[in-house]
Amino acid sequence: MATKLPKTDIVLVGVGWVGGIIAAELTKKGYKVVGIERGKERSTEDYFMAHDELRYAERKEMMQDLSKETITFRHNMTQRALPYREWGSFLIGEGTGGSGEHWNGQTYRFLPYDFEIYSETVKRYGKGKIPKGMMLQDWGITYEELEPYFDKFDAMTGISGEENPLPGSPQIKYPNPPMLKTPAIQLFRSAAKELGYHPYHMPSNNLSQSYTNPDGVSRGACQYCGFCERFGCEYGAKASPVVTVLPVAKETGNFEVRTHSVVRKVLHTNGKATGVLYVDIRTGEEFIQEADVVVVSAYQMNNIKLLLNSQLGRPYDPVTGTGVIGRNYAYQTILGTAVGFFDKEFNLYGGAGSLGAQIDDFNGDFFDHTDLDFLHGATIQITQLGDRPIANNQIPAGVPTWGKEFKDASVTNANRALIVKAQGASLPWQDNYIDLDPTYKDTFGDPLLRMTFNWKDQDRQLMKFMGEKSAEIMKKMGAKDIKINGLEVGDYDIRNYQSTHNTGGVIMGSNPETSALNSYLQMWDCENVFVPGASAFAQNSGYNPTGTVGALAYRAAEGIEKYLKTGGSLV
Repeated sequence: MATKLPKTDIVLVGVGWVGGIIAAELTKKGYKVVGIERGKERSTEDYFMAHDELRYAERKEMMQDLSKETITFRHNMTQRALPYREWGSFLIGEGTGGSGEHWNGQTYRFLPYDFEIYSETVKRYGKGKIPKGMMLQDWGITYEELEPYFDKFDAMTGISGEENPLPGSPQIKYPNPPMLKTPAIQLFRSAAKELGYHPYHMPSNNLSQSYTNPDGVSRGACQYCGFCERFGCEYGAKASPVVTVLPVAKETGNFEVRTHSVVRKVLHTNGKATGVLYVDIRTGEEFIQEADVVVVSAYQMNNIKLLLNSQLGRPYDPVTGTGVIGRNYAYQTILGTAVGFFDKEFNLYGGAGSLGAQIDDFNGDFFDHTDLDFLHGATIQITQLGDRPIANNQIPAGVPTWGKEFKDASVTNANRALIVKAQGASLPWQDNYIDLDPTYKDTFGDPLLRMTFNWKDQDRQLMKFMGEKSAEIMKKMGAKDIKINGLEVGDYDIRNYQSTHNTGGVIMGSNPETSALNSYLQMWDCENVFVPGASAFAQNSGYNPTGTVGALAYRAAEGIEKYLKTGGSLV
């Protein structure tokens, strides 16, 4: 029998960027907030002396335990899905701060085109440009409506960046100047500019200088140590929930975090949630936390799983294309890369998670797609993340991948290989989706999520195009030898890391028939449940998702306060 706890104003399912922003915003206004977090409490002290590549980067110290919670995967509906046993394609964080602790810090705003992608595509090319089975739809909100929330996220985190020089792109004034221009990055910028493109420094949530945000949180500048991705930042220079929003919420005295606790169900009746059922994994005890508002603020995959297991919202049916929970799952295409080998050395061991430059000339709809076999596009970029010794051994094409020749080539090219890569959009398809697995269950006996996903010709054509453009820039940079990846792409391989940019499954929109949420991230089917996060994205962009996740979280916080005051649907 579950123990019923005293009612609170708001309960959060997950305490990462989304939960942290909502907690900070609403506790400052006097609301009581309880956060339920499956992992442990984290602080910067956890990251002292933690530059251990084997433990953190290779053995995934900060990630969710796959022996207790995983997904199953298949390429199409005719196959049996099998469990994801070892982290590969993406990495889901665990503990306070979530994936916002081990991220790189590359922070963008999705393009105006992204939010109105269906309307803009039809307007420019006609409906015939959209292939059969591609489920493009507008988000139910515009960039202009989201702009003030983007501004709040930028100011809170202290983004370091410069304005995008590409004509037609949003002009953004960042709180801090861009990061350093290293020789490798400057080489890319010069080459791209010579080719007529518009390079600029990528927006970074690694601070370029000391900064105090509007909440009075002060943080120091990045040390360029090269231990960002898959690591926590002991300096607090990389923006994360643990060093920005969570301290603000805790300072109010209105915020309580319950760690080592997994929410199994959102409890609801007659279109309203009453609270959540969760388990303390240290004792096995079950608790019911009642609340006026339930915020499902976990990682994208976990949001979908919780709603499906709670029987909240209509499950998606890939045969008919109806239903909403599990609909429009999208990933990201990051296979169009050019590896260049140079005669000179670069100091590649130094770097930061979002130290880099890029062009957006082939992103979104900035270029004409009339004669192309794909929609949307990609950023093309160079990054200097800090090449750690275990996982960075680039070798030219034709060199064996083991033995003496491999070792010699790895050593020779250790600081002589640069990568220009394309990060592309992933658009939704009727048969790429998420549902509950009929066979496999988690440690509590609840069904696991099942992912059905594969690349389409859209993705393959986009990757090939971007691989060629990446190679063009690398050639102009003066590489003596170039290896291009992505020209020939087979099936999606879940074993190889690409990004943690999973999106969709609980998407927002203006029509309850084709979306689960309204523009405040409030469920159409359950008025006091809000589901912010990347699960709300109707498709994925050529950009990293966190900036857009943050903006939507601020809008959701505003919506939650409106709901607590007035009740009912907010649109």
